[in-house]
Amino acid sequence: MKRNGKLSTLYLAIVFIILYAPIFYLVYYSFNSGGTMYEFEGFTLDWYKEVFQDTRLLIIVLNTLIIALLSAAISTIIGVFGAIGIMYVKSRQMKNTLLSLNNVLIVSPDVIIGASFLILFTIIGIKLGFTSVLLSHIAFSIPIVVIMVLPKLQEMSPTLIDAALDLGASRWDVLTKVILPFISPGIFAGFFMALTYSLDDFAVTFFVTGNGFTTLSVEIYSMARQGISLNINALSTLLFLFTIVLVIGYYFINQRNNRPRGVTVKK
Repeated sequence: MKRNGKLSTLYLAIVFIILYAPIFYLVYYSFNSGGTMYEFEGFTLDWYKEVFQDTRLLIIVLNTLIIALLSAAISTIIGVFGAIGIMYVKSRQMKNTLLSLNNVLIVSPDVIIGASFLILFTIIGIKLGFTSVLLSHIAFSIPIVVIMVLPKLQEMSPTLIDAALDLGASRWDVLTKVILPFISPGIFAGFFMALTYSLDDFAVTFFVTGNGFTTLSVEIYSMARQGISLNINALSTLLFLFTIVLVIGYYFINQRNNRPRGVTVKK
C-alpha cells in the first residue's frame, strides 16, 4: 500500500511538472533583460512597464474584463433559473434530456461552437464585435453555471420549501429567502467559473471578434505570431496570476460549500 502511495505521488508530481514547467519557463523569462528566451542576462521589470504603458493594450484588457464580468453576471442569472427549472421538472425523462443537452454544450469542441456562432451572427445580421463576443461568452458560460448550481439544489430538502409555504410564505419569498440563500455557494462558484472561462477563452472569441474589437487572449495570439517579444511573457504572466486568484476564490467558496453546517438547538 505504501509503495502504491509513493508511485501515485511520483506520478502526480511528474504530471504537474509537465503541465506547469512551460508556464514557469514563460514567467521566468518575463524578467529577462536580454530580450530573448534563450539566455537569462539579468533581472528587469521593463517588459511589465511596457505592458502598462501601452494604451491600446490597456484598452484591450479593459474590454476583456468588461466582457468577462458582464457575461459571468448574465450567465449566472440565467443559469441559476435554468438549474431551478431543470430541478423541478416533474418528468424524469424530460429532466435527463435537458441535462444531456446542457452537458453537450460543455463537452463540445470550442471550434465547433465558435464556427456555429459565426454562422449564426452572419445570418441574423449581428455585427462582429463587442455584442457578438458578449453573446457567445454568455452562451457557453450558462451550462457551466447550471452544473455548479444543480448539486446544491439536489442537497436542499423539499421540506424546507413545504415548511415555508405552510408558514404563509409566497412563491417569491420561497425563492428569495429559502432557495437562493441555500444555493448561494453554488451561485458564487458558478460565477467565478464563468468569469475564468470567459477570461481564458480563445477559440470561440477568435471566431466572433471583429475589426476594432479584441480580447486579451486573441491579442496575445496575434502578438506571438509576429515574433518573440518578452512583453508577451509579461502579459501572459499577469493573466495567469489573475486566473490563479479566481481559482483560489473558487476553492474557498467550494470549501465553504462542503463544510458541514452546525445545528443550533434552542433550549
